Formats: sequence, C-alpha cells, structure tokens
Amino acid sequence: MRTVVLDTNVLLSDPGVLFAYPEANVIVPETVLGEIDKLKVSRVDQDLRFRGREVSRLLFELSENGSLIEGVTLPDGGILRVAPLESENPLPEGMSTRNADDRILAAAYQACADGCDDLTLVTNDLNMLLKAQTYGIKVERRSDIEAGIGKRTVRWFARYKTPITILAIALAVFAGVLALSFYTSQLAVSRGNGTSVPTEFRDLLSADQRNLLDGLTTLERIPNDLDSMKQVADAYYALHEQSGSAAFAQNGIEYYSRYLQSEPDDADVRTDMAVLYFYIGETDRAIREASQVLQDDPDHPQANFNLGIFYWQGRSDYQAAAQQFTKVIDVLKGSTDPHDMLVVPDARGNLQRILQEAAEAGVTIDIDPSYLPERTT
Repeated sequence: MRTVVLDTNVLLSDPGVLFAYPEANVIVPETVLGEIDKLKVSRVDQDLRFRGREVSRLLFELSENGSLIEGVTLPDGGILRVAPLESENPLPEGMSTRNADDRILAAAYQACADGCDDLTLVTNDLNMLLKAQTYGIKVERRSDIEAGIGKRTVRWFARYKTPITILAIALAVFAGVLALSFYTSQLAVSRGNGTSVPTEFRDLLSADQRNLLDGLTTLERIPNDLDSMKQVADAYYALHEQSGSAAFAQNGIEYYSRYLQSEPDDADVRTDMAVLYFYIGETDRAIREASQVLQDDPDHPQANFNLGIFYWQGRSDYQAAAQQFTKVIDVLKGSTDPHDMLVVPDARGNLQRILQEAAEAGVTIDIDPSYLPERTT
C-alpha cells in the first residue's frame, strides 16, 4: 500500500487533500498540526485561518472513528494517522529536530525506516523538496497531482512561502534599498535637507518591507520615536510570518522590548512579543510575557488564547492549557464581534484536541463538556 506524508502547506492549500489518496496510508506529522495551531496566534488573513480550522475540523471528525495516532480508516479505504516524532530513533547526519521542516522530514524518514516500500512526501516547499531528495525520500508537488478535492488555483505556498531563489532576490533588493536609504539619509543630514528613497526602488518592496524601511529611516533621525519602534516591530513580525526567519522574530522582539521600556502597560504589544518568543522556541519567556499581560488584564482574550497554546504546544501541560481556553470562551461569551466569533470555535476545537491528546498520553484532565464543540449528526 502506498504511503503519503503531507506537509503543512499542502493541507493549508486544500484541507480536502486528506481524502485525495484512495487506498493509501496517509500520514500527517505531529509537527504539521503544531504549525497549523500557530496560525491561531498569528495575524495571517482570514482565508488561511479558515483553512487551518477546516483541517482541524476534519481531523476531529475522523478521530471519532478511533485513535489518530494508531490510525483511522478513511472513506475510500485508506488509513490516516498522525505520526509523532520518535525522538529515541536515530536520524541521518545533517537532519535536526530544531526546526519544523526537519521534524517533518524526520517523520517521513522514520516512516521509511519502518518498512514503507512506496513512500512519498507531498509538499509545495522547494527547500523541503530539495532536502528530502538528498535523503532519498520521494517527493511530489501537490500541483502536479490531479486527484483531490477542491483543488485551488492560488496555493498557500505561492502566497506565503516564497521559493528560495525568489526570496534571495527579494532580500537582496531589500538590503540594497535599506543601504541606499541610510546612505542618502546620512547625506541629507550632512547637507541639512530631507531625502527619500526613489519611487522605483520602493516599488520593488512589499508593503511590510516598506513599513520596515520607513520605520527604520525615522528611527535613524528620531531614535526614541515610539510609533516608529512599534511600526518596525510589527513589520518584522509580519516578515517572520511570511518567511519563518528566526532573525526577523529576534529583531521584532528587540523593537517591541524598546517600545515597552517606555510603554510597559501596552498589553497588545506585549502579547505580540510573547508570540515571537514562542516562535523562536523560548516558551518559558513567552509564558512569562503573556502572564504579565493577564496580571493587569485577566480578561485579555488574545493573551489568554496564546497562553493556552504556549502551555499546550510548548509544555504539554494539558490542564493549564484547557484552563486558558475555557477562560477565552467565558470572556467572549455572547460577543457579536466578528473576530471574537472566530476565536471561540478555535478555543472549543483546541479543548477537544487537548482532551484527546491527554487521553492518548494517559493523562486525566477535567474539562466541562459544555465547553467542547457540539457534536453534529
């Protein structure tokens, strides 16, 4: 039987890909689910968040037929399972568990080691595709496969994960414009007049890159300008979301920290900074920052939600995570705000998954059933 390992970008491009491989073993690495969960604390667009929730919903429904870890039967006769990374099993040289891409590759590699004669990693990520081939893992791009449900014209990969060569060119152009900007700004200071980057250079940049450029240029002239500090930090946050670059996250943290030195009570900024700490693997610091927000504002919805993610995905503290998500539901109960109406189903869905994961780990937690998603018939 053929074995197919699904990457994050493929699932977010089309959640129906779960059912696109008749009579196959379909594997979703546990790391992929963690990446999808992180969308819930990020500021990506609503379309991407919707598809992330759709993946979770489909998996919840399938979990009613059995354990996702052990495998559940799909309608077409295939088998779907969620594959945790077996940390005690050795990995080939050059493969690390420190980043999400390598953990997904490791799950595929371990599946091969378990005796899969015909295993394919399905991804639209060029970097992962090339690296998988170096380890002898067969790879297919989703766009090359005609089978499937609701194939989309615009894929998540095309919108959010830029191929290496294009990314390199974009960053090179960006670096060049930044260098030009600061050179011209210094020249203007020496001449006592103002300046701006030529329009044709600015047009090469994305909106987030332009925000970063403008903020840094202002800070060059006015180092303590708080609005520009926040603008720069937000731009780094957005650029990290698009590229996954730890350097962007670190830079965002630096400027959020500088801003908070003057505005320590800005709960939204501290909440965003906590997310960046979580993204770079500093879970304890992320928890401290989110907890500090909640000391002053116990009902801050996003800080409560994010803290639930941190406890769950960062510490596997199921009870603490469940407490935060129930708090979110209580705080937003009855709200008619469109964003709040999206957050509550996310919180309920997370509670359902936490309950299942805890049971599979042999941990008993107490969740009031009224907080769980309503079962549909």
